Amino acid sequence: MPVAIPKKTAFVIAGGGSFGALHVGMLRALLDHGVTADLIVGSSVGAMNGAYFAFHPDAEGVEKLAAVWLSLRRRDVFPVGIETLTNLAFRGEFGIETVGLRRLIDTHLPNAELDKARLPMHVVATDFLSGEPVVMGEGPVADAVIASCAIPAAFAPVLRNGKYLTDGAVASNTPIKVAADLGATRAIVLPTGFACAMRVPPRGAIAQALHSVTLLIARQLISDLALVSSRLEVSIVPPLCPLACSAYDFSHSASLIERAEASTRAWLKGGGLDNREVPGEMRTHTH
Repeated sequence: MPVAIPKKTAFVIAGGGSFGALHVGMLRALLDHGVTADLIVGSSVGAMNGAYFAFHPDAEGVEKLAAVWLSLRRRDVFPVGIETLTNLAFRGEFGIETVGLRRLIDTHLPNAELDKARLPMHVVATDFLSGEPVVMGEGPVADAVIASCAIPAAFAPVLRNGKYLTDGAVASNTPIKVAADLGATRAIVLPTGFACAMRVPPRGAIAQALHSVTLLIARQLISDLALVSSRLEVSIVPPLCPLACSAYDFSHSASLIERAEASTRAWLKGGGLDNREVPGEMRTHTH
């Protein structure tokens, strides 16, 4: 009688700005269903949420992460002021300081090192010059997450180990191939989706950049699936649909968390973990 080989499960947590609140609801439902992870891979806001969960991989940790999101305001991540606008408009410089994001991480994961997390955690950023993904599994959490969240043209690239790093979403917003390369045999993807029900473009350069990134996710994910289908079981938690707010708007966290939890519970109840298809909510569509 053949012996069943245990699966090594990765939670692959995608980027998407303020839509990262969805991850909280998804994690609530997954943990309550008994779904756990052996490692975490995250990009952009998925790196921030993934790092927190890697240090607190239980229901209590998810509730603490929920409290962070419910208290979060746009200025905590994007402290845009007169100096920022001047830099962007007249000096041609990167406008947003990373001090807000660093303060946020240092408050909730003070002095944390990636390789000290309770679950192995890998943060994905992009080599700003080559476009190749850069995977970080050790060193300060704050440095890695800030690099992974450095939206091009808004935040300056982060110099780390001789490489200029920028937003992980550029190279691998949903890094399932990274999970496979790290030895995972099953990936449960926590995406953010996109504002499929938005009627007019979001206002502002940063809001439009975030919206563009979320539109790229599904196409990138589909192409990445073809690369790993022979060595990795992939289940994708459906994102919310319809979704009408901007990924730059942090005022809807409570609703996003609640909706994502209910949606994920329904997906799990319907056997979603056995479904290998890309959810329709991830494909290009309008309402």
